[in-house]
Amino acid sequence: MALGFFDQFLSPTHLGIPLILIAMVFPWILYPSPSNRWLNNRLVTLQGQFFNRFTQQLLLPLNQGGHKWALILMSLMVFLLSMNMLGLLPYTFTPTTQLSLNMGFAVPFWLATVIIGMRNQPTAALGHLLPEGTPVLLIPVLIIIETISFIIRPIALGVRLTANLTAGHLLIQLIAT
Repeated sequence: MALGFFDQFLSPTHLGIPLILIAMVFPWILYPSPSNRWLNNRLVTLQGQFFNRFTQQLLLPLNQGGHKWALILMSLMVFLLSMNMLGLLPYTFTPTTQLSLNMGFAVPFWLATVIIGMRNQPTAALGHLLPEGTPVLLIPVLIIIETISFIIRPIALGVRLTANLTAGHLLIQLIAT
């Protein structure tokens, strides 16, 4: 059975079960589980130190108002890091190479930032739709163009991320044949 070069973009299944579900659940095994013991083993201690240092580095450039986003940002970063590390193992499936997963993360986070930006600072959020010093005749056209580009942004970024992640595998496959 000859496989095509672009078969790597298909979502793999085994016995009718999508492997993306198994690959997304697997890294949760690696996360530390809470315990009521005074002393933990070395792995849990190392994971705790890593999470503490990673959180400090993540929150360093943010002001105090941005610290309330620490839990969701840390969870997202650790999840994506473990998903991409899973792809380094031979004969494994990396869910982050699928457009559905990337768009599933891109659109809700984009929508959340738009809604929070409109709620907290509506003039600054709407101010990005019109560059400063625009001639009066171009204002309606530029607002339409900027709105369309603003709406298309998460789609474009999700497609670019998927293409960049799979381009290396496709190039290796082309060179190998």
